[in-house]
Amino acid sequence: MQTREKEFQRLKTIKLLTKVEFKRFGVNKKQEIIRLLYEISKREGVAPKEIIKGLSFGGFHRLKDTLLKRRFPCASIGREKLIPYLSQLKLSNKNTFKPNDGKFYPENIFIEQTVKNSFLAKTAVNKFPCSCVREIVSLKNYLSETKRAEKISGYNQRRKNLFIIQEQFDFFKKCPCTKNAVNCGYHIFNLGFGCIFDCTYCYLQEYINIPGIILPANLDSFFNDFLAYKHKNMRLGTGEFSDSLMLDGITGYSSSLIDFFKRYPEVTFEFKTKSDNIGNILKARHSGNIVVAWSLNPQKIIDENEFFTASLNERLSAAQKCVQAGHKVSFHFDPLFYFDGWQPEYQKVICALFEKIKPRDISWISLGTFRFKPELKTIIEERFRQNTILDGELLIGYDGKLRYPYMFRRKMYEFLIREMAKQAKNLPIYLCMEEHSLWKDLKLILPF
Repeated sequence: MQTREKEFQRLKTIKLLTKVEFKRFGVNKKQEIIRLLYEISKREGVAPKEIIKGLSFGGFHRLKDTLLKRRFPCASIGREKLIPYLSQLKLSNKNTFKPNDGKFYPENIFIEQTVKNSFLAKTAVNKFPCSCVREIVSLKNYLSETKRAEKISGYNQRRKNLFIIQEQFDFFKKCPCTKNAVNCGYHIFNLGFGCIFDCTYCYLQEYINIPGIILPANLDSFFNDFLAYKHKNMRLGTGEFSDSLMLDGITGYSSSLIDFFKRYPEVTFEFKTKSDNIGNILKARHSGNIVVAWSLNPQKIIDENEFFTASLNERLSAAQKCVQAGHKVSFHFDPLFYFDGWQPEYQKVICALFEKIKPRDISWISLGTFRFKPELKTIIEERFRQNTILDGELLIGYDGKLRYPYMFRRKMYEFLIREMAKQAKNLPIYLCMEEHSLWKDLKLILPF
């Protein structure tokens, strides 16, 4: 049975079971029991009936507590309070992610009138001769006049539409660090919006409400605005709202940015990517302040969760080529996933990394465990029913996001730091969006 049908049937069975066995429970209580039974059944691969077999129910709270301990077995023996997110579970077939060959070829190219003669507009039209090209007054005007698809459906359609615009307002922002976490001092340059890759965990699924990929044609405006925004020794980068290099062969952004930052050697500029699209990077001459960065995970995680991206080996080989061309590189073990056998899998990644890259060529390494706004959970379930990342013990954490418990996160960070220390001492490692106590427990130096 296909995964999506299997999960649909699982949910149907649990709803019927709950209706029969827990007639006295109200709608909200049934919703929580359905959610817990579903997650336990999926996580353990057991029939729903087997879960409640032999249980002495004794009322809703006792039943819920029993199910919570089974759903979160390790977290339940810790000191942290179990705060689950037991939202209503809805599954349908219309928004399920359907992988294809991964090649990006938009059906439609929408070009704002103000940039119709731009280099980017002309390049895109030449690159995709079979696309339908439409001139629009503005993206805002187009969206106001167009009936939009439901949010998840619209997100699924984004690879069909390419918008080339004149960005006017949103080039820079400070890294939106999560509440009560240590701020890394990073600055974000918004170079496009939307991504052609499909990662099961991507926060853009919940964040984006525009059915397309947006690329600004007016890079010169960035250069002008930067003069007022910059400050000495700042660390600035792309990759927050899109992949930095996913379409660099068309945009040519990297060439222009590297050339521009020759004038500002005191500023470090980072390109973050999951691709191996480094052709322009290798051709560019730089002043030593450019860092090319890759997100790293075991190949198992890449295969199951990072669709259309470069493989682990392709990413590391691309990094090796960048180093040979004189660039610094950095790596982001983010998000880290806690699963059976995670230690040897991440150990392999670390060994593969240092087989190709010398420590002296690494600008920094960041570590961050899987975390997300609760609202994203139902979207992941809707789009990626085959996912296993939600089977982990994810509870509402200190910042309101779903996270692994503190002891899980500390264990993962300690392991990766220890394994990397075997390869090189004094690597510049920092935690992404983590609380002060973890920095202190791991004896990491705070950025400020």
